[in-house]
Amino acid sequence: MMYDIRHRTTFTYEDVVSVSHHVLHLSPRRHPRQRALETAMLIDPSPAVDSQGSDYFGNPVHYLTVQEPHDQLVVEARSRIDVQPLPASIDLGASERWVETRESLAAAADDTMLQAFQFVFDSPYSVADEDVRDYALQSFVGDRPVLEAAMDLTSRIYGEFEYRGGVSDVSTPVRDVFDMRKGVCQDFAHLEIACLRSLGLAARYVSGYLRTRPPEGKEKLVGADASHAWLSVWCGSNGWVDFDPTNNVIPNVEHITIGWGRDYGDVSPINGFIVGGGAHQVAVAVDVNPA
Repeated sequence: MMYDIRHRTTFTYEDVVSVSHHVLHLSPRRHPRQRALETAMLIDPSPAVDSQGSDYFGNPVHYLTVQEPHDQLVVEARSRIDVQPLPASIDLGASERWVETRESLAAAADDTMLQAFQFVFDSPYSVADEDVRDYALQSFVGDRPVLEAAMDLTSRIYGEFEYRGGVSDVSTPVRDVFDMRKGVCQDFAHLEIACLRSLGLAARYVSGYLRTRPPEGKEKLVGADASHAWLSVWCGSNGWVDFDPTNNVIPNVEHITIGWGRDYGDVSPINGFIVGGGAHQVAVAVDVNPA
């Protein structure tokens, strides 16, 4: 499946900004099922410094500095992405036992396992406690296969937590989300990641987009899509497998990956700092359309 993606962010400042520095995670990441055919970044006002590279996790990253005084900054990323389907349905019950996965991660016998092992630990936005661990253990019982247990945990979060915007933000602690039993995709990803890590399993946060469909008979509204978040679990011989607790699915061709890290903080779409500006407002418009 091929997609055209447009992600436009507009910052409007109360006062003039004299200089601003930004780090952008808006260019799609290449992986075995995804390749970026075209990418372009449109910045207004034009940056004095504009460079590209990769971050610690291998995600494409864009650095820019705007030195022209401005009271509005517009960042628009445009991409054409080719996403291939999963090669075959995953047999969840045939995966290795979750305790075996935990033990092999702890041993970290080779570079691949060592790379996965770094995702076992708490991170700033995804911290577990005993209640979260007990919640996870309801899915990870006995010697259950790791993928079967992860899918069960995904389904439980989907069924027991309410999707509701406005009750949290990306910095809301996992403990608060767990107590409220509501939140949005970032919250559910952070919660499931915390559950898995509390058991000694490796889980990473995935940032991207989800193709949405308008109600039957209605046209899709321009800019009505949004960024999305899900997670990947390290499953030994199966490698990394994605799970989306917001939609209770294993992501396939309708999930487009931008990048991954320990949590939202590692792949925030736009980060940085400004000199001046005062109070500001942010407007985001995202379009994901089949090409």
